[in-house]
Amino acid sequence: MAATQRGPALQRDLAPRATTPFALVGVSWDDPLADLSGTVEVRTRSSATGRWSEWRELGAERDDRPDAPSDVAAPERAGRGATAPLWVGASDGVAVRVASSGRPLPAGLRAELVDPGEGPAARSLPAGDRAPRPGVVTRSGWGADESLRARDFIYTGAVRVVFVHHTDTTNDYDCADAPKIIRSIYRYHVKSSGWRDIGYNFLVDKCGTIYEGRAGGVAEPVLGAHTLGFNTDSAGVAAIGTYVSTAVPQAQVEGIAKIAAWKLGLTGRDATGTTTLVSASDGSRYKKGTQANFGAISGHRDAFNTQCPGARLFDRLGDIRSLAARLQGR
Repeated sequence: MAATQRGPALQRDLAPRATTPFALVGVSWDDPLADLSGTVEVRTRSSATGRWSEWRELGAERDDRPDAPSDVAAPERAGRGATAPLWVGASDGVAVRVASSGRPLPAGLRAELVDPGEGPAARSLPAGDRAPRPGVVTRSGWGADESLRARDFIYTGAVRVVFVHHTDTTNDYDCADAPKIIRSIYRYHVKSSGWRDIGYNFLVDKCGTIYEGRAGGVAEPVLGAHTLGFNTDSAGVAAIGTYVSTAVPQAQVEGIAKIAAWKLGLTGRDATGTTTLVSASDGSRYKKGTQANFGAISGHRDAFNTQCPGARLFDRLGDIRSLAARLQGR
């Protein structure tokens, strides 16, 4: 691994170090509340071909995270600041460059290299399931290492809003590799960012397969770390991929609609309805204590100033609501 820090009048090269195999990369720093004023770019070397990728920028991960510790009864671990994770596939080399915009860089910058580990043998999901509860690959199904997460669970009130996200990772993956991507995001959220567990309650791959995210029971209102300020009384569903300019596969749209329809239907919530949530953080789009109105199925950007879930997926929320309502028999 090689790294460079660049400032207005300074460039410092860090000595290369050996790396172990990995498939997801990010950069973290000591203070979870500190902003990284500048840019972080990485390039990686493929284990299969030995070729280096182009430089790719890592975005800041300030919006998919827990609410402030004072805002929840049992706070998340303090954690670390971190960029968004980048799925790169099987790799054995990485170069990192950090460019300051003039302000000091946060202390404790380090590259986070995540090996997804080995998952269970592949298994098929129920075919043609039209029941209100869709087929969901459990945590054991995608190979979650349960020793990583916090042992206890935190529950909120009934889920009244499903927030739709994208993971902001590559679209160029085989659906058979989705468990690896999820294991990597899980390890990054817990080991690199210091969260209790993976932030999302559910994830959906581009083939429409639904995966259990945060532990605690798929039918339970598990407190997630997906929508800063509005993690209470909500669930986060993340589409695996990036949908800023790429069209969303129909199967993925349907998978999101299925899990949203079922989750909201557990307490009789209309997928096309609206509700009011109270902001728990000034870091959200609404000041702490503000009442905000949301659709029962909303995009992450409805609650935070972010591109997530990407313009193309955000534009499909109407279709997702309509399909979810039909699945609810409305």
